[in-house]
Amino acid sequence: MQNFEFYNPTRILFGKGMIARLDEQLSPEARVLVLYGGASAERSGTLAEVRAALGNRTFREFGGIEANPTYETLMKAVALVREEKLDFLLAVGGGSVMDGTKFVAAAVPYEGEPWDILVSKGKAATKALPLGTVVTLPATGSEMNCLSVISRQSTGDKLLFSNPLVYPRFSVLDPMRTMSLPMKQVINGVVDSFVHVMEQYMTYPVDGMAQDRFSEGLLSSLVEIGPRIVATPDDYDLRSNLMWVATLALNGLIGAGVPHDWSTHMIGHEITAKYHIDHARTLAIVFPALIKVRRAEKRAKLLQYATRVWNLTDGTEDQRIDVAIRKTEEFFEGLGVPTRLSAYEIGAEGINDLVGQLEDHGMTHLGENGDVTLDVSRKILEAAA
Repeated sequence: MQNFEFYNPTRILFGKGMIARLDEQLSPEARVLVLYGGASAERSGTLAEVRAALGNRTFREFGGIEANPTYETLMKAVALVREEKLDFLLAVGGGSVMDGTKFVAAAVPYEGEPWDILVSKGKAATKALPLGTVVTLPATGSEMNCLSVISRQSTGDKLLFSNPLVYPRFSVLDPMRTMSLPMKQVINGVVDSFVHVMEQYMTYPVDGMAQDRFSEGLLSSLVEIGPRIVATPDDYDLRSNLMWVATLALNGLIGAGVPHDWSTHMIGHEITAKYHIDHARTLAIVFPALIKVRRAEKRAKLLQYATRVWNLTDGTEDQRIDVAIRKTEEFFEGLGVPTRLSAYEIGAEGINDLVGQLEDHGMTHLGENGDVTLDVSRKILEAAA
């Protein structure tokens, strides 16, 4: 196992009615900006619960954060915080709202051009406002990590940053808040969580026994949860398990002391930036193609995955790998999530454009060994055609 340092300061408040406990997490003098996405937060009653929990505190609201949060929109929130002298941020929504709120937290005290925070991958930020989250869409794990992905409309860039200053102080996870979600978003959360685990698991062995078994347990849980949640969408226990699995998939624990890949995400970000396809659905396109192209580099973990997640023990090693890859595709497709670029009418010209974007953004040596070059990325995209 590799050396590691693990730190996670986020307090989790999990279960029915936990939004009411916001009051305990905030100073009575806190001046709060509540950030959210669209009208669903209002329709579902989540905002009403948040307002009630905030009580007599001074608070303002900022809505309209996009599914892929944009720099342009978030800078309006930055201006509001500065103008109103607000000192605590509360994200109410899914990963996009939480990611956007993290950027606002880092941008408000930043004295230069806030885009530099993203260009520097977060290193430019030395201060940040405190923040908390109320999760309505389990998917990204943003409620318990210090990562954020932001897009810029004017340039077509989509960049990730990380900084421990933007860990949420607390996150409220009430599975009841997910009941009104469209099933498409719930399924996106299943796929997103699955690939988050895979990016930290499907690399090469380093004898991280706890991390591997933990990851395999999360993957097996998602394989079970996915079809069941489609069949019984009102099942509170399934919603609870999905919400907690999504958090555990990217809170740093399973990735401690093991190599990471993340090339699926980097390639997927470029597809979202150009074609505005849901993030999770780009992952479903890229990941199966990636493990086909890189099966030699990932052979040992593919075999382990085949045995421990899909219970494949018969046939040759190559046959077991083939079946495991096919079952991964079938899992996504069975949830109604396409695994081919052609499903979105993206052809050879689109692949050329995507490779060009990867080059423009410096994504020329991705993967756990830095050997996913532009040529390899092209082969992955072609395998996904």
